[in-house]
Amino acid sequence: MIVFFLRTLVLYLLLVGVIRLMGKRQVGQMEPAEFVVTMLSANLVTIPMQDFSVPVYTGVIPIVTVLAMELILSAATVKSVGLRRIFCGKPVILIENGRVLQKNLQKTRISLDELTGQLRLKDILDITQVQYAILETNGNFSVFPYPQFRPAAAKEAGIPVAPQGLPYTIVCDGHLLSENLAPAGKDAAWVQRELKNRGATLQSTWYLAVDNQDHVIFYKREA
Repeated sequence: MIVFFLRTLVLYLLLVGVIRLMGKRQVGQMEPAEFVVTMLSANLVTIPMQDFSVPVYTGVIPIVTVLAMELILSAATVKSVGLRRIFCGKPVILIENGRVLQKNLQKTRISLDELTGQLRLKDILDITQVQYAILETNGNFSVFPYPQFRPAAAKEAGIPVAPQGLPYTIVCDGHLLSENLAPAGKDAAWVQRELKNRGATLQSTWYLAVDNQDHVIFYKREA
C-alpha cells in the first residue's frame, strides 16, 4: 500500500510539473501541440500507476521526453514562422468587411450556427454589424464590430477618467501578504489602521487590497 501511494504521488507531482512548465493556459486556449502533450502525459502516467509490474521510470522517461520535445518545439516556433504555421496553424478570417467568407467556413468546418453563436457570446445579434471575425489558432474567436456599433470608449465620449493602477492584495483570507506592502507603498502600521477603522482584525478579514489611487477594497470574512 505504501509503495502504491509513493508511486502515485511521484507520478502525480511529475504530471503537475509538466503542466506547470507548459504554462497556465486552459484546455480551450492550448495550441494543438500543447494539447497532444497534455493527453499523452496523462495516458503515460496511468500505466505505471495501475500496474505494479511496470517500473516507475517507464512512465517517467516518456513523459520527460515528450515534455522536452514540447519545450524545444515551443522555442523553435517562437523563432521560426514556418514551423509556427506547421504546428500551430494560422488565423483564419471568417468575416471580412461585413462579408461572410463561406469558403473559409467550409475550410475550418464551422457551421453558420456556430458562427452566429460565437457572435451572440460577444453580445452581437446582427451579423451585418461585424466588420471582422477571425478564428484564432487556439480555437477562440476574435470579433470586431464596425466602429459605429462598438460601445463608446471614454476617450471617444470625451469623458475624463482618472489614472488606473493595479490593486495590490494586502490581506487574503486572514493572511497578511507582506511582500505586497512595499510595492503598494504601505506598511504594517497602515494595515492596522485600516483594519481598526473597519472594526476588523487580520483573522476576520477575507480580502483587503489597495491601488495607487489609495482606493481600498475590503471584504470581511463571513461567519
